[in-house]
Amino acid sequence: MPQTVKQALSAASFYSDNQLYTFARLPAAAIMAAAGVVAEIGEPFCALLVDKDEVTLMIPMEAWDDFVKRLPGHTLSPQRYRLITIDVTLEPDLVGFMAHISRALAEAGVSILPFAAYTRDHLFVAEENFNTAIATLEKLKANS
Repeated sequence: MPQTVKQALSAASFYSDNQLYTFARLPAAAIMAAAGVVAEIGEPFCALLVDKDEVTLMIPMEAWDDFVKRLPGHTLSPQRYRLITIDVTLEPDLVGFMAHISRALAEAGVSILPFAAYTRDHLFVAEENFNTAIATLEKLKANS
């Protein structure tokens, strides 16, 4: 039987590494430089997203100064973010999980930047909204 949203949420825990993160927008041509940063960063969480218009790099704030000179033409987000990993293995055919979570966080006034890995979802929330986000997720889990 396929995994349900309720089953996934009931089994989930919410993990944070207590680091601050930043996002940088780079020109599409900066893909090799950004990939080099990801390869060298040595941190347990970073992300590189490439689309037709831009490259987005998400790395820990403390690493930014080490790499900024290699990333010309960047735009750095003024916001600092915290990571929340929804620590449960999600089946690939699960429908509605992120919708359920994002609705609860939206109702709590928390903006999210979601990232999906192969079996886990990750959320980035503004540093000042982190405690509200965790409390909202724990309440959502308790009510599942």
